[in-house]
Parts: sequence; C-alpha cells; structure tokens
Amino acid sequence: MFKGSRTCKVYNTGHLTNLKVSCFFRMKLLLDFGLLILIWLVQLIIYPSFQYIDRGQMAQWHSKYTLLITLVVMPLMLGQVVAHGAGLLRKTDTLAIGQAILIAAVWTVTFLKAVPLHNQIQQGNNLQGNIQMLIQWNWPRTFLWTAVFVISLWQSKEGFFQR
Repeated sequence: MFKGSRTCKVYNTGHLTNLKVSCFFRMKLLLDFGLLILIWLVQLIIYPSFQYIDRGQMAQWHSKYTLLITLVVMPLMLGQVVAHGAGLLRKTDTLAIGQAILIAAVWTVTFLKAVPLHNQIQQGNNLQGNIQMLIQWNWPRTFLWTAVFVISLWQSKEGFFQR
C-alpha cells in the first residue's frame, strides 16, 4: 500500500509515544472513517426506515436494533476517544483540541438527545414524532463526525506518510 510502511512497530517500553506516527494516524483515521460511514448510513437510511416499520413490530425491532448497533458503535466511539486522547497527549494543537471538542459534542448529543429519544421509541411513545426528532437530532452528530474525519484527513497529510 505505502512503500516501507506495511507494519506499525511498537517498541516494548510501555510508552504510547513510541508508536510510530504513521501507525497512529492510520488508526485514528480508520476510527474516524468508520464512524463517518456509520453515521451517514444511520442518518440517510436506518433512521428514516424506522418510519416504515409497523407500529406493532417497532418495539421488537428497535430493541434488537439498539443492542446490535451499540455493539458496533460503542467500540468505535471508545476507540476514537482513546485515539484522540492519546493524540492530545502527543501533541496539543488547535486542530487536536478542536477535534476533542467536536467529539465531546457528539457524546453530549448522543447521550442527552439520541438515547432518550431511542428510549421513547422503544416504549412506543409518539413514534412518528420521536422518529422525526431522532432524525433531526442526528444531523448535528452527522456533521460533527464528518468534521472530525475531515480534520483527521487534513492532519494525515502531515503524519500519515511518515516512516
């Protein structure tokens, strides 16, 4: 793929700073890209499809959906926090701080807006209204995660191809 950069070497000193920069940027970029793809699928396909699920089937489907999507999303979100937190420890600059703020905003919207709306949907309360609110409140998360990825892509031009 990239000449001379097939593997990421970690020196056995127990310090994250010894992780090669190119590997670090790849890991961070991969996590950000995974969340970017996932959030756009959720925003454009998954959440709108909730409107077409029979009201009687919604609770059963939604329960299964939230369990399975959590198994996919939570490791990515936690990995992103770890990767960006480690990045802040390595190098604190305006872009890294900006990304940390964007990621904190994603978590805030997720747990203060999206999770309560999912709970309301699960209980069958005002299904159409709560689905519409979920779609609307997911736009900020979509744009925030897109911005995080764009910044990581921008940063990658400096660190991605280092050996």
